[in-house]
Parts: sequence; C-alpha cells; structure tokens
Amino acid sequence: MKKLMLLGAFALFGGLANAQSGFKLGGHIGAPVGDAADYASFTLGVDAAYMWNITKGLDVGVASGYSHFFGKDRWEDFGFIPLAASGKYRFSGLPLFVGLDLGGAISTKDGIDSGLYVYPKVGFQLPKAELYLGYQNIGSERRDFDRDRRIDSNFGAINLGVNFFLK
Repeated sequence: MKKLMLLGAFALFGGLANAQSGFKLGGHIGAPVGDAADYASFTLGVDAAYMWNITKGLDVGVASGYSHFFGKDRWEDFGFIPLAASGKYRFSGLPLFVGLDLGGAISTKDGIDSGLYVYPKVGFQLPKAELYLGYQNIGSERRDFDRDRRIDSNFGAINLGVNFFLK
C-alpha cells in the first residue's frame, strides 16, 4: 500500500510538471480529537504542497508533510506522513477559501497502521500566505496489545495553520 501511494504521487508530479506551479510551506498546531484524544495531548506539524492553478480561483496539486502527536500519560508519541491530492477554491472578491487534501497517511509508529487521510480546510487568503482552520483525520487500525487484536480507529485533530507561498 505504501509503495502504491508513493508511485501514485510520483506519477502525479510527473504528469503535471509542465503546468503553471507554486510551492507552499508551513505548519500547524492542533488539538487531538477522536481516538487520538485518548493517546495524545496536542499535535504539531509541517505542511508542504505543490499547487497548479487550473482556472480562476481553483488550484489542484499534491500535498505532504508530517503531523506529530505528543503522547499523554503512559502513551508514546506517534506521527503520520500524508501523501495526498490537494484542492483549493478561492472565492471571487473575497479573501476566503475552502480546501481538501485526500489520500493516504503513512504511520511512523509500530502498532498503528497507515490509513485514509482526509483534511478539509477553510481559510483566509493573504498576498504571500494563507491562514486556515482544518480538521485532519486518518482512518486507521491500531493494535490493542492488552487484548491482542486490531481496532478500527480515527486519529484526528482540529488544527490552526499557516502556509507561506514560495515562488
């Protein structure tokens, strides 16, 4: 599964190499929700995306980064590396946008599987940056070592982030 997601990301990069492009890099901080709230106290991450303007107000591209969940109580830290298609729509005449990243997230911790990655966002567009509020969710399985079984889990976070445009 991991190799298939990487192959798909490279194919998308290669197929869109001639389009008008823009790179953005930033970070986020958030509060874990869902199953992640049981194991983590907060999350920090970095975001990277390469976007192509398809038509006025609509950008599509690829996104990646890293989200680190800081463990609480007796739980260890864990993280995810997303590989996703990304879309963003800017409303005409307003400094507002909506966006969605959709793909897979690779787990960096044994006992937590990689899974489906969904990240809707709403935000405020600035000339050289964007501020956003997003709900990051990774649908995954985790291993319950106490009962020696796998459990469906949703590792999520409500994030506040900023991305800077690098051209």
